[in-house]
Amino acid sequence: MQRVWRREGLKVPKKHRPKGRLWFDDGSCARLLLQHRHHVWSYDFVPHTTEDGRSLRLMTLVHEFLRQCLAIKVRCRLNGMDVIETLADAMLEHGIPMHLRSVNGPEMTAKIVCDWLVKVGTKTLFIEPWSSWEDGYCEFFNGKLRDELLNGELFYCINDAQGVIENWRRHYNTQRPHLSLGYRPPAPAAY
Repeated sequence: MQRVWRREGLKVPKKHRPKGRLWFDDGSCARLLLQHRHHVWSYDFVPHTTEDGRSLRLMTLVHEFLRQCLAIKVRCRLNGMDVIETLADAMLEHGIPMHLRSVNGPEMTAKIVCDWLVKVGTKTLFIEPWSSWEDGYCEFFNGKLRDELLNGELFYCINDAQGVIENWRRHYNTQRPHLSLGYRPPAPAAY
């Protein structure tokens, strides 16, 4: 096939080196599994735009064991200090997790964030590039956020976006039933 591509003057694709093994011999995954309440949290970023085309970045922080959204930070730009601020607020309210799962983005691997997490006593779990299945809980939440809210709303300014997204987060945690929790919300509202 490569000979035909070269003869026709087409660019021959490079052969890709096979990736390392992601599965053990017994069929189990190499991913850290949940064990208790303060074991693993995960966070990720979701891009969006306002009605007039300005960019928005949403940082979502998910408690994997409880299936609860701990925070959604909405800004035009997010840097390492914004990540630390969001994580610190969530840790003050919910306790300190043993592990934080995230992708290898620049905000997650920033020296200031990694140093702060070491001081707090939380270990980082970076997923492999192009392996979003390793961060399934956060990816599932981001999909629900996009399907249920972002695709159906127009935001005129960042303050509008912050208010609407925070109301949706409260509804997600206190009223929306979750199949994995027996059709109960993760943090039901007390009456």
